[in-house]
Amino acid sequence: MTRLLAVSGGIDSMFLLERSFREGGDFAVAHCNFQLRGAESDEDEAFVRAWCGQRQVRCFTRRFETAEKARREGISLEMAARSLRYDWFAALCRTAGFGAVVTAHNADDNAETLLLHLLRGCGSRGWRGMAAESTVPGHPDIRLLRPLLGWERADIRAWMEAEGCRWREDSSNGDEHFLRNKLRHQVLPVFRELNPAFVRTLNADMAHLAQADDIADAYFQSVKPALVQADGIPVHALLALAHWPYVLWRLVEDCRLNPETFDKLLALLQKYRTAPRGTVTLGSKQFQSPTHLLYFKRKKLIISKVP
Repeated sequence: MTRLLAVSGGIDSMFLLERSFREGGDFAVAHCNFQLRGAESDEDEAFVRAWCGQRQVRCFTRRFETAEKARREGISLEMAARSLRYDWFAALCRTAGFGAVVTAHNADDNAETLLLHLLRGCGSRGWRGMAAESTVPGHPDIRLLRPLLGWERADIRAWMEAEGCRWREDSSNGDEHFLRNKLRHQVLPVFRELNPAFVRTLNADMAHLAQADDIADAYFQSVKPALVQADGIPVHALLALAHWPYVLWRLVEDCRLNPETFDKLLALLQKYRTAPRGTVTLGSKQFQSPTHLLYFKRKKLIISKVP
């Protein structure tokens, strides 16, 4: 299988590239120039091109108008860059026949991702962190591999320094306007002081939580067919389940309800479930998100997309 390695020129991706080159196998390199750091971005591109040229490794590069995409779509630079790179990686795989995209996410990245998920609010699937093998976001037909999840950042640096390998330093990694950077530079050092093995501990916990989430998902999939009906979700069938709040959350999780709105929906159904029969009605209640409208009709929960 020919792999496509995502290489920024930073220490993690150069570690992935150096190890892949030494171990052999068929691979090529893809480098994104997001044009966000002026000459520094161009120098990163030149560095990766030169490394590949000296070793006769196929290298694909592309420049993106990242800031323009972020402005046009009203999203963050980080989200714009993520979308651009994964769409391009998937397109390369389809046109050039690569079997998988390989990224250099490591154990520290995984721990940071878990903390970000917890800060922003996440369900049980957010506890899983990154998977060693999954699919490219937005492209379920393209495999995504993360072989460095067992490596901590300090061990990667130690190996690169011992081997005399070169890499590029991204100045934006020090910009604490980005939440991940603030976590990395201000919060994680405190965790590391309290528990030097916290990265390893969090990664082990994520593996256990992933197993628990698999069990919960199996339960959800077993009850879902009886609930998802053409004319809505039967309220009485939902409330008869032992774990109906979890099932409700899974049923509406793609509706982009904010936490307060979901809590109101949950509270209404809890009151309907426990109150004396006929004392609580559902008919006039509505719950709206930017993309969906949820309401009740004939004791069924209707989920309707907003035009």
